[in-house]
Amino acid sequence: MRMVEIPKEFHEALPILQKIESAGYEAYFVGGSVRDTILKRPIHDVDIATSAYPSEVKALFKRTVDTGIEHGTVMILDHGTGYEVTTFRTESGYQDYRRPDKVTFVRSLKEDLKRRDFTINALALAENGQVTDLFGGLEDMKKRIIRAVGDPNERFNEDALRMMRAVRFASQLDFKIEDETLAGISKHSELLEKIAVERSHTEFVKMMLGVDAENGLNIMLETNLYQHVPVLGQYLPQLQQIVASKFELTNEVQVWSLLAFRFGFSSKQISTFLKKWKTANKIINDVILTVELLFAIQRNDVTNLTLYHVGCSNVDNAIAVMADHSKTANLPERYNQLPIKNKKQLQITGGVLIKKGVLKPSPQLGKVLDYLEQNVVAGKIANHQDELVKAAVNFLNED
Repeated sequence: MRMVEIPKEFHEALPILQKIESAGYEAYFVGGSVRDTILKRPIHDVDIATSAYPSEVKALFKRTVDTGIEHGTVMILDHGTGYEVTTFRTESGYQDYRRPDKVTFVRSLKEDLKRRDFTINALALAENGQVTDLFGGLEDMKKRIIRAVGDPNERFNEDALRMMRAVRFASQLDFKIEDETLAGISKHSELLEKIAVERSHTEFVKMMLGVDAENGLNIMLETNLYQHVPVLGQYLPQLQQIVASKFELTNEVQVWSLLAFRFGFSSKQISTFLKKWKTANKIINDVILTVELLFAIQRNDVTNLTLYHVGCSNVDNAIAVMADHSKTANLPERYNQLPIKNKKQLQITGGVLIKKGVLKPSPQLGKVLDYLEQNVVAGKIANHQDELVKAAVNFLNED
């Protein structure tokens, strides 16, 4: 196969290839960027592979960084954008089921492509648009199949994360995992426990955001992968219900909110669950708020204070997660009609209350401001300074 036109991302990197080739070495665009170009998907990272050894690459360019020199990767900074260039290599001895114990630099493109995970990723694109496909990746793309390069058992023993990558690609690309590759995942699913949770976390979230996420999650259940990631193994019936439902998620908060809501988790359980997945604190907080709103929707008990508390983005997240959209149809309008969206919009401050002699600096000041904020949100007090001062005085007299 020969591409007549290549994307601008490749055009911008062509000077790198040309300089390496002019010195007598081979150089190609490789991996996911080639796959995504053929599938007409957006390109994220442009990776280059070469027959030049790292020292030879560094001798050709003025500005380089040793980003992964032990594995043959050098970052070239000569053209404004950083491009990672990796020497053709073979790998052996994967004692931790993730990284090779030994890397050997070679001059052969075939040897380099042979070590890659799936046929659709074992592709190389030359400067003239010619695609090198030694393992049937182009045909597998036509058939919409994910197939391991060579023996799946070997590939998954080399890097157990490849099992999650297979599931993620099935979801993102709406592809089917070929039978032998699927059997290899089932056979070696427990090896996923050897992988750092952060890496499984990344693949799982990407899978849940794919165009066929139900399929990806179902594959995790069928192959028992779900038993070898944090917590999910305890919730098979709930996961089966999620698979049977139709969901379309657009961010990580929605992913975890869907699971936590279906699992019936409290705020404390959500925090424990997501910390086991090494999730960022900001995500955890947003999931807690989103699930709080989801349970309120389920109880038909969504107040203005609830909407105010969870915030605009988490209202959107709850709407995306909630299967019954009839229960969420009016939430955006209700949120937009809130008298204030945050505390800064309250037309009074502690300083104003002190200046007007309503009260002196004390812990009670915060209590009064909280009272005013909640009652403005609830629509019981108008958000005007005079009204707020009166309400503060009445509150203090009643108190």
